[in-house]
Amino acid sequence: MIPNSTLTTQELDQMTHTSQEPTWAIRAMLLWKHRRKLARITAISLVVSLGISFSIPKQYKSTTSIMPPDEQGSSAMLLAALAGHSGTLGALGGLASGLLGGHTSTALFVDLLHSGTVSGHLIDRFNLMHVYHKRYRIDAAKHLARCTKITEDKKSGVITIAVEDTSRTRARDMAQAYLDELNKLVTRTNTSAAYRERVFIEQRLNAVRTNLEDAELQLSQFSSKSSAIDIKEQTRAMVDAGARVQAELLVEQSGLQSVRQIYGDGNVRVRQTEARIASLQGELKQMTGSSAPLATDAIDDDASSGGNDKGELYPPLRQLPRLAVPYADLYRRVKVQEAVFELLTQQYEMARIQEAKDIPVVSVIDAPGIPEKKSSPHRLLLTLLLTFLTFVGASALILFRDHWEKVDPRDPRKMLSADVLPVLRRRMHFLRLKRGGA
Repeated sequence: MIPNSTLTTQELDQMTHTSQEPTWAIRAMLLWKHRRKLARITAISLVVSLGISFSIPKQYKSTTSIMPPDEQGSSAMLLAALAGHSGTLGALGGLASGLLGGHTSTALFVDLLHSGTVSGHLIDRFNLMHVYHKRYRIDAAKHLARCTKITEDKKSGVITIAVEDTSRTRARDMAQAYLDELNKLVTRTNTSAAYRERVFIEQRLNAVRTNLEDAELQLSQFSSKSSAIDIKEQTRAMVDAGARVQAELLVEQSGLQSVRQIYGDGNVRVRQTEARIASLQGELKQMTGSSAPLATDAIDDDASSGGNDKGELYPPLRQLPRLAVPYADLYRRVKVQEAVFELLTQQYEMARIQEAKDIPVVSVIDAPGIPEKKSSPHRLLLTLLLTFLTFVGASALILFRDHWEKVDPRDPRKMLSADVLPVLRRRMHFLRLKRGGA
């Protein structure tokens, strides 16, 4: 016959007492004795674990990766580190690391992504305080940090940004928002030499533009009042015109003597010739003008006149040398300001190009996309884990109760529990009654 392998409680207790320390076989036999209770607890925990695992909302993960900037852009980012970090030694250490060929800019990019500025903008942009059901911004920022994983590959320097959220679209948008905020922050914190040069040239360009406009205005006012448009050309033209008028005057004067001898003084032709000579003399006098000083030598005075207050089309010949000095001064000022303006304009454009080169560009390797599958929770594993933990806990409780029951009642530990447990039970009963009455 096959012997019965089932032990009674007395036999199991006797085996436990005879052994100084219970073996694994004795513990297994004790658990086997309570196998139905363990099975019920395990079944209940399986159902509860299934309910818990399916009550957890699905999480979707959107991932993007960016490439660090080149060494030329790293220098600008190191200067940004000097402006953004309070510790000078830390910034100098980063500079030394950059000179040794380390991915200093990559580490700085990671720090910028973890910065409060970026997280604050994301909280405001996606209203994460409402999404995460948080009352304070710091709690929302901590929750966002738990949902975001930013890793750096030490060999290649590639930065990977993974964002988890209950919404597929929001997970993708938040990953893209990290890239956008990083670009804005890098651009705003750029303090390179090209940036400072561009700002300085821009200020000088505005000042020179104002000076050029003022010089051009003064030259135009002076030319308008004195009719001095081009002194050199006007002098040549006035000399040529004066020579022609003077030659015609000499011819007319010679012809007048001949006409007088032939026709007499009262003849019409004599009067006509005399009138022609008087007209030529007046024209020559007007072209020659007076050698008296100008009414004022101040070129900026609106009342300055070059002997042209009567509305002549050109200044007198004798006043041209006097007008040449202020005209040349004004003309030179305009030319100098034009040359400086052109030079600064070229330098300004070059500084803008260099500034654009110095700003590190975030090169996206993998753009964030809408995740197709959930990333968590793993419901099967979670259910099995909770069920297993419940089974282990129930088994440990059974073993502990069995061991506690075998402890000598005179043991100090059991005597202490006998005194404390009734007090705790009465306290809990009183609290239940008080809560029920309220």
